[in-house]
Amino acid sequence: MTKPNRRSFLKFLAVGSAISSAGLSPAKGFAQSSAHVVIIGGGTGGATAAKYLKIGDETLRVTVIEANPQYRRCYGSSEVLTGAASYDDITITYDSLKANYGVEFLIDTVVAVDPQTQMINLKSGETVSYDRLIVSPGLDFIWDGTEGYSEAVAQGPMPHAWKAGEQTLLLKRQIDAMPEDGTMIIVPPPDPYRCPPGPYERASLLAEMFQTQKPRAKILIFDLKDGFAMDQAFMLGWNRLYGYQIPEEKMTGMPDDINTPAEQGMIDWVSGSNGGKIVQVNPSDMTVTTQLGDTVHGDVINFIPPQKAAKLAFDMDLTEGNWCPVNRVTMESSRHKNIYVIGDSCIADAMPKSGFSANSQAKLAAVQIIRNLRGQDPVEPAWSNVCFSRVNDEYGVSIADIFELDRATNKIILTPNAGGVSPLNASHQFNRMEALYQEAWLENFVADSFG
Repeated sequence: MTKPNRRSFLKFLAVGSAISSAGLSPAKGFAQSSAHVVIIGGGTGGATAAKYLKIGDETLRVTVIEANPQYRRCYGSSEVLTGAASYDDITITYDSLKANYGVEFLIDTVVAVDPQTQMINLKSGETVSYDRLIVSPGLDFIWDGTEGYSEAVAQGPMPHAWKAGEQTLLLKRQIDAMPEDGTMIIVPPPDPYRCPPGPYERASLLAEMFQTQKPRAKILIFDLKDGFAMDQAFMLGWNRLYGYQIPEEKMTGMPDDINTPAEQGMIDWVSGSNGGKIVQVNPSDMTVTTQLGDTVHGDVINFIPPQKAAKLAFDMDLTEGNWCPVNRVTMESSRHKNIYVIGDSCIADAMPKSGFSANSQAKLAAVQIIRNLRGQDPVEPAWSNVCFSRVNDEYGVSIADIFELDRATNKIILTPNAGGVSPLNASHQFNRMEALYQEAWLENFVADSFG
């Protein structure tokens, strides 16, 4: 990634809107639409789709069906764990979407959807018809992937905190109560999962907090993978800030001024090749057992289980395997006509499962639905993903990518020579600016989706 300046940064933030809004213009010159587009799920993907449908054609009737009257965002929720943000800070209302765009909301739970009659049954007994349906249901967890782990264990001694809400508060209470010299274990899930950099940013932010509040604490990351999103950029930050010993296999391209601590610092990442896979947990004595047979005690264990599409996606017959196949051009389900699937549940190939990806997919789906209702051909698809993460309050890292459709394979691929990861030879000022950019990125991203 080339060195950013404020203008280029803000310009890049707009890329998701610009590339996905191609061909989307107000409905002037077209007959007034009587079409009803229903969106199931009011998270980042669903909210963005609702907003951009109304921007593209204000005559559309757009209704969001969401079980909760407010949305609690997962991105940024690790700052609640450290006390840098409050629970209210990650809570978002739908007031702007209602007032500024005329989006309708039904706070209810979907019981069944009939793709043939295009009718939705709700828990309240109400039925809703649709002309086009967008499903943005998020994800669910695979509870039986590790011996000893279960949904019940996640609700008590070993929370995942990978869906913001009560789990976030539960894990925060456990962290606050951890001894000053305690050990926290983080177990990231296998690919694919929501927010690939998330477990490692969480470790970073907690290490920053522990330096002042629990200076003798340790964070052990047991990972069945041999690499992760922005791994070298994170490791370089860990080395500079927390005394981390960078593994030899990750040294390629590192700058010359690497610290060589005598012993491992506050963070230790154990890769799959070095015994990082956890095969058993024992919640009664708060231990995990690795594939090599080592049993390790943790005062706090943040176990993030493998993931799959949300239960609703399975109930609606939208899945093949654990995820939902879609037409990559339009985001329309490969299994049912006039139903579009966006966000974590869909199969999007090279795109990560992230809030920014859901936002980008939502904009594309909005464009294609409006054009479809007008009898127009779909536009050529394009997508983007941007993520800024903090290693501490003054040290940021980022990744930014553009995606395109490879017609030969019908897969979403990275656009060659576009985007990239924070350079390893960056100056301190560069990393400090990226930490500042993270704040601006988050504010603008939330406003784009919900504002």
